[in-house]
Amino acid sequence: MLTSIDQTKWYDRIWAAFIFFTRLPFWRWYQPSRECYKTVVEHWPLTGWLTGGLMAATLWVGSHYLPYLVAVLLAIVVRLLVTGELHEDGLADFFDGFGGGGRDRERILSIMKDSHIGTYGVLALILYVSLLAAALYSLPPTLAALAILAADPYAKMVTAQLIMMMPYARTEEEAKNKTVYRKMQWPAGVSLAVQGLLPMIAFIWWTGIHWELIIFIPCLVMYLLYLLIWNRLRGYTGDCCGAVCLLVELTVYLTLLAC
Repeated sequence: MLTSIDQTKWYDRIWAAFIFFTRLPFWRWYQPSRECYKTVVEHWPLTGWLTGGLMAATLWVGSHYLPYLVAVLLAIVVRLLVTGELHEDGLADFFDGFGGGGRDRERILSIMKDSHIGTYGVLALILYVSLLAAALYSLPPTLAALAILAADPYAKMVTAQLIMMMPYARTEEEAKNKTVYRKMQWPAGVSLAVQGLLPMIAFIWWTGIHWELIIFIPCLVMYLLYLLIWNRLRGYTGDCCGAVCLLVELTVYLTLLAC
């Protein structure tokens, strides 16, 4: 039996994902129904093709006209502007909650929902951006740009597994965006895999890198973070997804450097 979500158009669900995960004015042309926003994670890697593409293009083009470090920092700024720092906000809230909340589930959730940023969040953002910039700067411009194109969708695909592995930690009314993502059926799972793996497979083929490491190590990081989240919260939140996504993506770049 078809649900109200299944009866929505596939392109409406994709459009909702681009509205939700970017700050580009897609909403000016068309606003899909609220039901479509429960499926945005299913098309999360596809938005990574856009955000990663803009970031990679900025880095590669900028490296031809600007000092390379400036091009790297400018590429990071472009993605922050395109995404509205959505995932970075989640990273800060995640570290504030897990750093200051101890093992008290309700306290962690309360801190994560607080709009104020704490010491753990500030330090996490500084260290994350520093490591990201250093990792990209350590790669040649073309390799760095291609790595971004592969890592952004791949990290989103890997992180999307959290909603299949755990329930939502809050109620729909308590959610920041008043939306709880639905569990994916197998067609959505296949689509998600194609979105996330296609750029990564092309990258591995082009570079000839050991695919076992670049595929496995980010997944291992996601699994360790899953264990931490499950142990403390018994469920995920949007902040958890944002934080895991950024940390998994960063792991791709660090693994590439190590290889």
